[in-house]
Amino acid sequence: MKKTIATLLLTTAAFFCSQNLIAQETTINAEESSIHWLGKKVTGQHEGNISLKSGTINMTDGAVTGGNFVVDMASMSCTDLSGEYAGKLIGHLKSDDFFGVEAHPEASLTFTNVEAKGGGVYAVTGDFTIKGKTNPAQFDLTVAGGTASAKVIIDRALYDIRYGSNSFFDNLGDKAIYNDFELDVTLKL
Repeated sequence: MKKTIATLLLTTAAFFCSQNLIAQETTINAEESSIHWLGKKVTGQHEGNISLKSGTINMTDGAVTGGNFVVDMASMSCTDLSGEYAGKLIGHLKSDDFFGVEAHPEASLTFTNVEAKGGGVYAVTGDFTIKGKTNPAQFDLTVAGGTASAKVIIDRALYDIRYGSNSFFDNLGDKAIYNDFELDVTLKL
């Protein structure tokens, strides 16, 4: 009898505790979200935008616990050049020299670990898949007022994007393109 009562009390306590943990998957509004890219070279830089195709953020009791995102690589655009020059740059970035968009039309990110830092900021580790290769990266994600934002630095050399990289070629001089590129991401929840 005592065992039955103890089991009943533990089961009830577990039930009520689990009811306080409300898990939900929030779909990202891809049309209202933005991803701004910035790539630098010895003699300057180029920048532009790329579109989120789809995404979700997982939350439990209002705290981020996971996420999955897909980027449309064909949507890549340039904002610092116009006309023929912008077209040439984007064409080169979409070629096999860089992102190989014809063979790899999507890039993705899956959160593998999320730790709350306080104040709506989370330390995120995630697996990026770019050009068919997957590597981990770490960044801070800030969530406030229906928006999540992050600045992400990605080392293109990890994804076998070799063109103009000092990691793969010697004597590039002022033709070298830095391996790290930046993504400023704003997600509308």
